[in-house]
Parts: sequence; structure tokens; C-alpha cells
Amino acid sequence: MLYDVLIVGGGIVGCAIARELTRYQLRVALCEKEPEVGFGTTKANSGIIHGGHHAAPDTLKGRLEWAGNQQWDRLAAELGFGFRRIGELTVARTADQLPILDKLIHHATVKGIPGVELWDAERIRREEPALSPAILAAVFAPTTGVINPYEACYGLAENAVCNGLDLRTDFVVERLQPEDGHWVVLAPNAALRSRFVINAAGLHADRVAASALAGDFNIQPRKGEEYLLDKRLQGLVKRVIFPCPSPVSKGILVIPTFDGTIMVGPTAEETDDRTELTTSTSGAHTVFDAVCDLVPGISEKDVIAQFAGLRAVAVGEDFIIGPTSRRGFINAAGIQSPGLTAAPAIAELVLDILRAEGLSLVARTDFVPTVPRPLHFAALSTMEQIALSLRDPRYRRIACRCEYVTEGEVLDAIQRGATTLDGIKFRTRAGMGRCQGGFCTVRCMELLAKSREIDMANVTKRGHDSWLVYDRDSGVRTVRGGTPDHEPENFGGKP
Repeated sequence: MLYDVLIVGGGIVGCAIARELTRYQLRVALCEKEPEVGFGTTKANSGIIHGGHHAAPDTLKGRLEWAGNQQWDRLAAELGFGFRRIGELTVARTADQLPILDKLIHHATVKGIPGVELWDAERIRREEPALSPAILAAVFAPTTGVINPYEACYGLAENAVCNGLDLRTDFVVERLQPEDGHWVVLAPNAALRSRFVINAAGLHADRVAASALAGDFNIQPRKGEEYLLDKRLQGLVKRVIFPCPSPVSKGILVIPTFDGTIMVGPTAEETDDRTELTTSTSGAHTVFDAVCDLVPGISEKDVIAQFAGLRAVAVGEDFIIGPTSRRGFINAAGIQSPGLTAAPAIAELVLDILRAEGLSLVARTDFVPTVPRPLHFAALSTMEQIALSLRDPRYRRIACRCEYVTEGEVLDAIQRGATTLDGIKFRTRAGMGRCQGGFCTVRCMELLAKSREIDMANVTKRGHDSWLVYDRDSGVRTVRGGTPDHEPENFGGKP
């Protein structure tokens, strides 16, 4: 098959582009190197839909940030993921930071963002009493929201597949080459052909561009460590709390997530390793030293989980979106913060570029913009839970006690595309609670193994070589692509 458009990269941007393309009479494919979409930068995102006033209006980021912000209410309604506009405060602790607040107010005025205003110390104490009394002033923006970015990514991908997208996971693009007026996209065991290629490969976008001989930029990974706190702190702050930003970062934040857990971070540390996702003692000290200056009631003792993500930063700090000297090859690269916020607007911009490059966009009459809303047992009323458990016995058994996730929800997640333990976790929250999977991991693995008709030893945490158990009798585990691999007897050092 010759595709009209092939997208490299299944993060939030790639999936948003894919869904927009399936509105038209086109043959569209998306290639993702991981076993599921959203497993790269997207899953380690802070989950903030920025208010629209942070990025300067004269940057591509600044133009797309507010345009993207305004689309998330509709997307959440259509795709069934959680989204809530809780607002934000960007706070100044010293007099020399006050001009930064004035600049944010100016950005909001230029962009026409409603409700952005300056709060004095008295208003801050009244609205957010847990904040430090040393805070002098703050910019309030009601347009800021919180979201689970991986849920949004799943919703976009699932809806795109329902509308005809050819989704190829575990598809590692090794090389691209032009041939007879189209592009050949080569993986180890496959070759796909497409008239247009969209490079949304995140951390690897510069390498994909270089493979197509369209590589005139470099990606500098920037690591950010984040820390999730115990739910006992729920409600400590009601809004996202930003410090005054620096030239390279919006700073270390306090984030009341959509699910109620408070998250703090991220750090901003440049690295040359595109796979290095460890957290560190120094990173924790950096985060909690900064956070305690904002909210003194937060303690490192409340941490229940920690993780790191890598942001795909291009030189100049702005997005790189547009056609290249190579006909049919289009970049959507350097998408760091506010990339999640801007994703819907990025998708629309890419469609405009494709149209300008000669792709005919004929709207379909049968496009379906919705998917069934995932069921979350914990969000139901007691009477609704009783009625559901009487109708379907799968919802009578709890798989995850911390987050109150039923076996029915786990099985639904598997049916909707979860192939790994992380895929279940990000769709249901099983394993995200206080015990971090100590109770539910084995049961989720059993359900996944049975549903996919595979051995428990072939269940992975996040695909590839992230095995969780080892079959000591057979000495066999599965590597990428399903090829058997015999391990030495001391694999893992434990039974």
C-alpha cells in the first residue's frame, strides 16, 4: 500500500496529527518504536494544560500554546479522558521577580486570554493559605488545566484507529529514502511507502530528519525528575503553583493532578543520553528545597513514587514545524513544554502545511469523533457500583486496593489495547497508589497473560526487555519481535 501520510512517532503530537488526518479521505499510518503509544516523553509529562500566557507571543510556541489550550474541553468530551481547569498561580518571592509577572500579564493581554490578573499577598493568603507567607504577589490564570497525558494519547490513537489509521507499534524506523516520488520508510523487518512523512519522533526527531537528509537541527535532551506525593495531601493547594520562570524552564512546580495526587517537579538538567531516566538524590534535594520555599507543608517523607522524563529541546528553545528541502518530508520537532497544551493546534498547523504542499484534503462524511468513555469504578456512586457489580461479576473483584480498580477495568484496558503492565497502569491507575503495585501487579499480570494467551514470563512492564518474572524451568524469555532468547542460569541473580 502507498500511504498518503505516514507519521513517525506515537506521542501526544503524533497521535493528535493522526486523528486530524483521519477526518479526511486519506490512507494514514503511524509508526511508533515502543509497544504502545505515549510511552516516551508523553507518559512522563507534568500533565498541565498551560493557561496560554507563558510563551512569548512572537514565538511559534506562543502562537500555538493558546490556540491549543482552547481545544482541550472539546477533546475531553469527545474522547472521555479526564480534564479539569483548576487555574494556576505564578508567584514572586522577591521584588526583582515582579517584572516577570508584569511580562506574563502582557502576554495574556496581547493574546486576548481572559481572566488573567495580578493578585497581591492578601489575596494569595486568602485563596491558597498553604503557600509561603514570603510570597509577595502572583499572576492568576483560570485557563490552566490538568490532565492525564497518557489517557489523552490513548484516546486520540484509539479514535484514529477506529477511523482507519494503520497503527504500527514496535516499529523502529531505521532509514528513510525517496523513491519514485514517494518515501520509503524502512524498519528491520518491514518497508512502508508514503507520499508524505511527518517527523514527530520526539527525542529522536533530529536523527530521523538526518536519515532523510533533512537534518539541519539537533535535539538536546533535558531531563526532568518528578515526585508523586501521598494522597493525604490532597487539597493542600487547589491550583498549579509556578515559581517565576527561568530562560530554560518554567521552574519546579506544585501540581494537584487530575486524580488528586500532588506532584512536584520537574528539574531541568541537560544530558547527552537519550535513554537515561533515573532519579537521583541530588534531584530530590533540588525539587524539595524549591517546593518547600513555595509550600512549607510539603515534605520529602510524603513521596510514594518518583520518575524522570526527557524533553526534546531544539536549539533556540522554539518548536520546529514545517516543510523541508526534501519534498514530502515535514518536521514537527523540538516539541517541549508547552507541547502537550499545543498538540491540537500543532496538528491543525501540520494539516495546513500538507495542504500547501499539495495534499488534497477531502473531508469524510463518516468520521466518528468519539470513543466509548472508559469506566472508572472508583468514580461511581455506591448505588452505581452495586448495580454494575450485579450486572457484571468482573466488577465485584478488586484488582488494585489503593486506587480501587476492579478486574473488569483491567480487562477493558486490555481489550482497548494494553499489551504491557504499564499500559494497564496508565489506563486504569492500577499500581499508581500508595503501595505502588505491591498488591495488584501479579493479578494484573495474570489477567494480561490469560487475555493475550501468553506465558507469565512473557509479560513485560513496558515492552522490550522489561521482564518481570523468569521461567527458570524453560530458561526462555521473549525479546522484541517475539524471538526466543535463552538466558544464563543466573539471570537477575534471583529465582
